[in-house]
Amino acid sequence: MSPFAPHALLTGARLRPGDDPVDIRLRDGLLAEIGRGLTPFDAERHDAGGALAIPGLWDAHVHFGQWAAMARRVDVADTESPDEVVARVARHLAAERPAPGTVVQGFGWRVAGWDRLPSTAELDAVVRERPVILISGDCHAGWLSSAAFRALGLPVHEGHLDEDEWFPIYQRMADLPEDPAVVRASLDQAMRRAAAAGVVGVTDLEFETGRLEWPRRTAAGLDLLRVRTSTYPEGLEDAIAAGVRTGDVLDGTGLVTMGPLKVITDGSLNTRTAWCCEPFVTDDDLGDPRGKRNVDPEELTALLARAHAHGLEGAVHAIGDAALLDALDAYEASGARGTIEHAQLVRMEALQRFADLGLVASVQPAHLLDDRDSTEALWPDRLERCFALRSMTQAGIPLRLGSDAPVSPLDPWLAMSAAVHRSADEREPWAPEQALTPREALDASTDGVTEIAVGGPADIVLVDEDPCPAGLSGTTEQAARLRQTRVLATFVGGRMTHSA
Repeated sequence: MSPFAPHALLTGARLRPGDDPVDIRLRDGLLAEIGRGLTPFDAERHDAGGALAIPGLWDAHVHFGQWAAMARRVDVADTESPDEVVARVARHLAAERPAPGTVVQGFGWRVAGWDRLPSTAELDAVVRERPVILISGDCHAGWLSSAAFRALGLPVHEGHLDEDEWFPIYQRMADLPEDPAVVRASLDQAMRRAAAAGVVGVTDLEFETGRLEWPRRTAAGLDLLRVRTSTYPEGLEDAIAAGVRTGDVLDGTGLVTMGPLKVITDGSLNTRTAWCCEPFVTDDDLGDPRGKRNVDPEELTALLARAHAHGLEGAVHAIGDAALLDALDAYEASGARGTIEHAQLVRMEALQRFADLGLVASVQPAHLLDDRDSTEALWPDRLERCFALRSMTQAGIPLRLGSDAPVSPLDPWLAMSAAVHRSADEREPWAPEQALTPREALDASTDGVTEIAVGGPADIVLVDEDPCPAGLSGTTEQAARLRQTRVLATFVGGRMTHSA
């Protein structure tokens, strides 16, 4: 059964601030007509009450299952040492007393700023025979107890794991036993929170086989969002054998479509594994001086070429500037199309090439809030090249904003405000010359749909006021207006998925 409303009429909506209200007819998932005094016929009617209608918002980069699982995890964010992390875990175990055999998961620790690396032994000393898995705040590392390694059928490793050692374990976490009702409830709640923020769709870059998982979810009623799913190199041949191409509809609702091949070519700033042209600025030896290259350029080129030959676009994770150059080389050599995910540290001289290749920058502005201190400590000599949103826009590179949830909250208004103001506290914005305007940030959050127009998708958000008004005195006020925007209703395919 399709979740799209076969015929809905939205009355009294404004397309621009100050305009007279109009009626919007939504039929079979598309915007069919705009006018005044439209005949209802057999339509489901919704009174907008003069609210402003904007295109539905998208989050271009999420790990949705991991975001939903946050409700089931111990919060170990904002910790300053391994000792503080294990103390929080100990308090959780004492307070919650999880059943024997339950795998306890935590999220949020970041090694950047610590004066030493964590050890398996110190976690074991607190949790004993309890399986505990602690995921880093950037999802690029894991810290496990010995019992957790055994629960996964793996040899015990002394110390934390990152990148290519960690990601296979991260994938296997999906196989750990959990109450299906609890998992479903957390997915449903995460979808409702997204819809309440005006989100109509996400690009899900989760490690699971989303082309199989998401159709099962929509069939079970988890159908509040459009989902563009992905595959990783490990699943590429299966996807090719299944004959799925980017853009293909994968389920009976029409909500789930095939997305890209995701390749993680380097690490992250906070794990000190982003692959960089110059070494990190640090006086310790806790990591590789220039980060990690997870995929050789030849392998990356071959993967993109294989995907391109079978109709799949690419989504190449590149946080360091050396990783970005590798990705551009591979896209050019393979002829593939797609995105650079993150593009956190760029080479200015490479941006025109980025644009000429027709690639999209899928960026997560809220990371610049979380990463400010780490960036100033580890990349102080290249701040102007971090989150270079203005330079990318001026080069003609299309931007798509996302969250990378759970690394940052699945909140498009937070992402937009971060792109505009570039500060989360009393400090002045950093690299303010790289800021976007509110309108640019909004247009980068709607999956390329920049106006309400006949023939477009019936994915509409009603808001209480213009999020991008002219006349605000500066980026502080502009960002505050974006964060304070109130979503009154969200429609996906003409069906209301949220009402305030």
